[in-house]
Amino acid sequence: MSEIVWEPTGDYVDDSNIKRFMDKHGIKDYDELIKRSTDELEWFWDAIMEDLNIEWYEPYHQVLDTSKGIQWAKWYLGGKVNVVHNCIDKHADSDLKGHTALVWEGEDGEIRKMTYHDMYEQVNRCANALRAEGVRKGDTVGIYMPMSMEIVIAFYAVMKIGAVVIPVFSGYGGTALASRLADAESKVLFTADGSYRRGRQISIKPEADRALENLPSVERVVVLKRLGIETPWNEKRDVWWDDFLENQPADCPTERMDSEDYALLIYTSGTTGKPKGAVHTHGGCLAQIVKELGYFFDVKQDTMFFWLSDIGWMMGPWEIIGVHSLGGSLFIFEGAPNHPEPDRLWDMIERHKITHLGVSPTAIRMLMRFGDEWVTKHDLSSLKFLGSTGEPWDPESWNWFFEVIGKRKLPIINISGGTEIVGCFLSPLPITALKPCTLRGPGLGMAIDCFDDEGKPVRQQMGHLVALKPSPSMTRGFWKDPDRYIETYWSEWPDVWYHGDWAYVDEDGFWSLHGRSDDVIKVAGRRTGPAEVESALIDHDAVSEAAAIGVPHDIKGEAVITFVVLTPGFSASDELREELRTQVANKLGKPLRPDELKFVKDLPKTRSAKIVRRIIRAKYLGEELGDLSSVENPDAIEGIGKAI
Repeated sequence: MSEIVWEPTGDYVDDSNIKRFMDKHGIKDYDELIKRSTDELEWFWDAIMEDLNIEWYEPYHQVLDTSKGIQWAKWYLGGKVNVVHNCIDKHADSDLKGHTALVWEGEDGEIRKMTYHDMYEQVNRCANALRAEGVRKGDTVGIYMPMSMEIVIAFYAVMKIGAVVIPVFSGYGGTALASRLADAESKVLFTADGSYRRGRQISIKPEADRALENLPSVERVVVLKRLGIETPWNEKRDVWWDDFLENQPADCPTERMDSEDYALLIYTSGTTGKPKGAVHTHGGCLAQIVKELGYFFDVKQDTMFFWLSDIGWMMGPWEIIGVHSLGGSLFIFEGAPNHPEPDRLWDMIERHKITHLGVSPTAIRMLMRFGDEWVTKHDLSSLKFLGSTGEPWDPESWNWFFEVIGKRKLPIINISGGTEIVGCFLSPLPITALKPCTLRGPGLGMAIDCFDDEGKPVRQQMGHLVALKPSPSMTRGFWKDPDRYIETYWSEWPDVWYHGDWAYVDEDGFWSLHGRSDDVIKVAGRRTGPAEVESALIDHDAVSEAAAIGVPHDIKGEAVITFVVLTPGFSASDELREELRTQVANKLGKPLRPDELKFVKDLPKTRSAKIVRRIIRAKYLGEELGDLSSVENPDAIEGIGKAI
């Protein structure tokens, strides 16, 4: 494996939040910290509450209860808490009330700022408006908006009154949005007339309307006027954002929630079936997210934190909750990082004095291609931490990020976990040395291991990432689908969480990940399942069957490649190929438009009629096909080869 390229010195050690925690509890080094936090779960997850100043309306009487099995662990029993109290309320009534909570920059250059007290009042107005609409504790509310100040206000307002927030990527098409809102039976949807993207005005409201055509549960649609363009309107259902908040009082009581009450419902796609709704609690979100931002990224009140993300990706809610709970400042951006010039990202860092920058490896692969000169013309000296997640790194891109952006002086806190835990299984710390592309080791309090196919721990060989103990933010099943949750994560080995990532632990104990061990596709850090792409294709009359795979792509991380079996009476043509690719983009969003679409006579399947995507992908990439014994129709494999 590679050698250590960064060693912690100075304030990264002496003034860090994690060093404070270690000193308080007599912990001497990193190895002891990881061991104690994973061996003594209840001690650790209790100790961080006091150290990170997470406030409870009523104290919990028990940290952990696994009486129904670790699959259904409950945390902080008896405690009353709310995410919004810890992120907004407590700061608005403190010396931080005039401190900047949020800075927003639009793609057109507009800049807006908001203090903690300003945000407190706006959240309260929005929360009162939701209550006036009849939204109550346990109801679900969707957010389908571009990155904006209002997206953060709506996010907090929903949780403040005890409702469950559903963040949805604003680039999704109406079909993808509809499946999520229908599953959750949402009562209200926040959206916008549109947004700017690479100098173009992108309409959003029409896609929201498409999603709501057959969704009677959505009684109110709140529309942000971002562009001021002509917008389709339903007078009985739709209301502009400003009108929705108008005349609402700036005070609103925050609902006192049980620790196990739901706060977030984030949908993640799997390899089959409809998207899975990962459910996260008030207590679990606070414990996991604030731990990670506080200890992994050392967020403090003087932090200006920016992760290039959308709220529909887990990292959006993660950064909002984590930064604000710790009293820092959050920067959000509407547009693309290379528009109107390739240095837009670096220019914003300089102008806003960003201290923490988080990106996906895909973004770095894209930006580095423009050349170092776009970076070196800017003063990036405000940066203290670099972060990354979403997919495995390649050495060239990691080293460029480390050397050109970080000047070999800044740590890259490369983290990995998932929507299902709204946090990380793996992460470095400010006090740990770094090797390129690695994630150092287990996250604090995360009892993980690397198993071979027989379920035995392995080192210095590829294995499966697993978790052996629960953590507070593990999803409480899937929304209305507990059996699927058990099948997805707990069916490989008894009482072991199977995460589905290929992992490797080197001779020095440094971890690295090497992609998914299932069929999930990640395009530019966004995760989707083959079933969603295939469903979008099959909706066309010409398509009888379809298979979608993800293959490596230099810029996006993965590209979508599709194979289609036509319905009798239809003929393959370039015109039809483009029509089908466009249909996927229209339904699921342009990022998921297939790079290639191949017409074939048949798809390889098992005896139970399951499409064998693993073999299709291997054939496309020219790799060894492996065991073919389960394939019912091996001739279809040759057909795939001829179509490539």
